[in-house]
Amino acid sequence: MTFKAFAPTRRQALHLAVGAFAAALAPNLVAASEAQVADELKKLFGGKSMAEGKVKLDLPEIAENGLVVPLNLEVESPMTDADYVKAVHVFADGNPLPQVVTYHFTPAAGRASASTRMRLAQTQNVIAVAEMSDGKLYSAKAQVKVTIGGCGG
Repeated sequence: MTFKAFAPTRRQALHLAVGAFAAALAPNLVAASEAQVADELKKLFGGKSMAEGKVKLDLPEIAENGLVVPLNLEVESPMTDADYVKAVHVFADGNPLPQVVTYHFTPAAGRASASTRMRLAQTQNVIAVAEMSDGKLYSAKAQVKVTIGGCGG
């Protein structure tokens, strides 16, 4: 019996590489926890306190499909050179990566609002934190109940 050396085709090599990459990522694809979101917030803002208010977070209470959950947010601000929203950070405490998106604003924006669609893996909290030009932080939190997960669940 003779053995032939394995010489994969380019397609087979690509499949092997993708499989190895997916296997390396698999341990990290578990849901984040509220503690991980708190850690991310601490990395971004240190120990600064966050006040509720000024941030309006519009999400459905129940998302039948976690693949396309609409998100609308707006921050109450005059958007002048002296008083404006610098950034809004959005987190989801049940997704593999808790930080979903960050929007950056300038006074030229005129209004601090944004809309998007996001994936949610499971029922979880969505948190938006507005970073103001004077350094103050405002937040809003909403729970979305997901019936069919959007991240493979």
